[in-house]
Amino acid sequence: MKNLSKISYRTILIIGFCGFFFFGLSKKREFNFINFFDSDEQENLERDIEIDSPDITLKYPYTGTNNPSDPKTSLVGLKEPLNIKRTIRYNPTTQQYEFVSTIGDSNQYQIPYYMSYEEFRKYQEKKAEEDYWKSKVEEDNSANSGDFVPQLDRTNREFGDICEGKLIDITPQGAAELQFGLNTTRTDNPAIPVKQRQLTTFDFGQQIQLNIQGSICDKFNINFNYNTEATFDFENQTKLAYEGNEDQILQKIEAGNVNFPVPNTLIQGSQSLFGLRTDLKFGKLNISTVVSQNRGERKEINIKNGAQQKEFELPINNYEQNRHYFVNHYHRDNFDQAMSSLPNVSSQVRITKMEVWVTNRVNDFDDTRNIIGFADLGETRVLEGNPQVTPLPDSIPFNGTNNLYSFLNNTAGTRNLTTVSTILANTTASPGPFVQSRHYEKLENARLLSESEYNYNSILGYISLNQPLNNDEILGISYQYTYQGKTYQVGEFSTDGIPGNDALFLKLLKGTINTPIYKAWDLMMKNIYSIGAYQVSQENFKLDVWYTNPKDGVDINYIPQSGIDDKTVLQVVGADIVNQQQQPYPDGVFDFIPLNRIGNRVENGGTINPQNGRVIFSKVEPFGAYLEEQLKAAGVSPTVISTIAFPQLYDSTQTIALQFPELNRFTLKGVYESANSSEISLNAFNIPQGSVTVTAGGVRLIENQDYTVDYNIGRVKITNDGVLNSGTPIKISLESNSLFTSIQKTMIGTHFDYQFNPNFNLGATMLRLSEKPLTQKVNIGDEPVRNTMLGINGNFQQDAPFLTKLVDNIPFINTKEKSTITASLEAAYLIPGHNPAITDEGQSFIDDFEGSQSTIDIRSFNSWVLASVPQGQPDLFPEAALNNNLDYGYNRALINWNVYDPSVFYEERGLV
Repeated sequence: MKNLSKISYRTILIIGFCGFFFFGLSKKREFNFINFFDSDEQENLERDIEIDSPDITLKYPYTGTNNPSDPKTSLVGLKEPLNIKRTIRYNPTTQQYEFVSTIGDSNQYQIPYYMSYEEFRKYQEKKAEEDYWKSKVEEDNSANSGDFVPQLDRTNREFGDICEGKLIDITPQGAAELQFGLNTTRTDNPAIPVKQRQLTTFDFGQQIQLNIQGSICDKFNINFNYNTEATFDFENQTKLAYEGNEDQILQKIEAGNVNFPVPNTLIQGSQSLFGLRTDLKFGKLNISTVVSQNRGERKEINIKNGAQQKEFELPINNYEQNRHYFVNHYHRDNFDQAMSSLPNVSSQVRITKMEVWVTNRVNDFDDTRNIIGFADLGETRVLEGNPQVTPLPDSIPFNGTNNLYSFLNNTAGTRNLTTVSTILANTTASPGPFVQSRHYEKLENARLLSESEYNYNSILGYISLNQPLNNDEILGISYQYTYQGKTYQVGEFSTDGIPGNDALFLKLLKGTINTPIYKAWDLMMKNIYSIGAYQVSQENFKLDVWYTNPKDGVDINYIPQSGIDDKTVLQVVGADIVNQQQQPYPDGVFDFIPLNRIGNRVENGGTINPQNGRVIFSKVEPFGAYLEEQLKAAGVSPTVISTIAFPQLYDSTQTIALQFPELNRFTLKGVYESANSSEISLNAFNIPQGSVTVTAGGVRLIENQDYTVDYNIGRVKITNDGVLNSGTPIKISLESNSLFTSIQKTMIGTHFDYQFNPNFNLGATMLRLSEKPLTQKVNIGDEPVRNTMLGINGNFQQDAPFLTKLVDNIPFINTKEKSTITASLEAAYLIPGHNPAITDEGQSFIDDFEGSQSTIDIRSFNSWVLASVPQGQPDLFPEAALNNNLDYGYNRALINWNVYDPSVFYEERGLV
């Protein structure tokens, strides 16, 4: 900060001095327009000017003078008029040169200025020198066209054989911005000492965007791109290159971001390297060598019939949370039964109208209302243990199914957000009392979602949001549905005629505290998974559920228990109910039943949403309660069932469910295929130029002829329709820049190419890739490699006119293209290895038990919990057999903790 202060003070002084200097200079030039006259002439001229000149003050004064040695205008003055002419004539009488200024051809308006012969000679020399340098500056400005550094032309005689043509040609572009400021904050908190309530900090920021391209001697090329706002490091490119002549041994030297392509298709080169590359030429032998760090990663995409195939794998605990909700517990309880008759749905409910309200996070106040959501509104059974809410027997969801809505609608002040909390907390009111965030939530200026922001299933009774909700956001709805010809309503609509200042009563689906303790937790659906695909095609779609056998750790598609091991896991969890002909017979294949959407309304009970790749299981808890029922029906003992079923996945949060790895043994695996298209997404961006290769049936396609690549957005377009129509499998290999990497990868390689003649060449390649881990303790599958690849390649191509003549001899055939014979040879050998950092034998770890530790900070008593009494040790802990008794904690260690007011540590008298 001290250095910055010095720089700023120095800058201010320099700016002030320059301003004073130019101000004084302009003033001096403004008044210095009468010089080199004798006293009498000067007095006469001043008297004439004073008499003849009008009293006018010009905003932009003309300050011209006939003295050629003095500037003609000030910095802000006007230029000379075009009708003023200046001539020089020699007076033989006085032997002096006269500088005459006239308006037009004859009207002289100034007294001539005189010079002696010696003065005129010096004047001529000075003027010739100034004209010379002005002409040179104009030439450079015209040639450089605004370049930062002028181009200097030099010949080999002065600079030798290295430089030819222009010596320096550098073009910088960009901007640099420095920000200085002070941040002052004041907190009027009595718990904070007075001296610490105001805090002042110095704020410094910089933003640099710089791009430099240039050349030196037409041999050295500079390419530099730097941006402090770049998201990833690979966006900043630096490259220095030297290119030699055709007859020189040193053909090229590159430093910085380089590439190393290899003509052998069996050995993949790299386009994302940072290091040094050299190209040498010894007669017919070309040698390319690179020493660099590898900053890219390779991947392959398989395409068939223009459709992209990709594998996916999801653990069952990775369901989509905070996006899909049942509109009522009635629909949740009847979901399994309704979906059991797929492809038809046994439901008499048809939702016809719906409004969805959420917390207004986008500050959009076009469609906003105050709302109050109730968890028990429209419920046919008591949810949160409020005995005053009395539902009707054998009823269906609507506002009158219990006495809650009538109480709210007939009690004054319940639609006012200011007084509703007091009324609902009153224990004497009926029904009551209510606890906020458990029984109800109130929200000011809630936002009404548009139909494009969600969709709902009209017969199964659930909604799906396009964007997931945050943990503290509120979700409330109102809807109408028909049942056996009658219309029922839950909640209130904004069109029901309720005054705008009054709050709407809604059905609460999610509150600010989303915890499994509350019954509203069950409304969030936990049987929908996203496979990360869009426009999924049913053709070649595969989905299977795998179970990790606890005995050997091998993934199998069945549960190894007697009585149920003859069924696939897919069938056991209810994802295989019908066959391909939609008959009620399992066939071992996932039931692909797409959702039928009309606008934002779904009209059937589908198992997959092809538009966004959401898989929907036909059971509410497929790996929990439903799996327990299937295992119990198969005769599996309850003890074994407790080791297979995973009910914690549904009655706990995802974080808590992860703490049961012995039950989290199910995995969704499969392959999906996107819709047929000539454009294929590479799922990457800013791909290095030339790193994409496309092969069809093993034959390499030609870029810009058979396909084109958009390297910025990562998209390949197949332009050869014959490749797509033939159905030949297409494989796309690409190299993308690594966004995040913790392993340093080094690549060393060289390639030899010997050109026997223009038709035949032979090459050899050696590449070595080495990875350096951050630690010696690596997991299985993440071992650092040190692989070496050796390869040879050869190409022969010869024109064959006799083939052309042979084909021309065939009747009715006349060829125009010449025939060629082409032969190629490729071979490669891989020598695998590993980095010595993990010992010579290559040691890796099955599990890092240090990473599985759960730490509890003893300084934070809020995270403390009472320890349970050890079980099974009656000699040491006999109180373990006691239940609900104070003696249960008799031997528990006595721990006391105190919290001191932080302000006492900052008082002048110290801690007391």
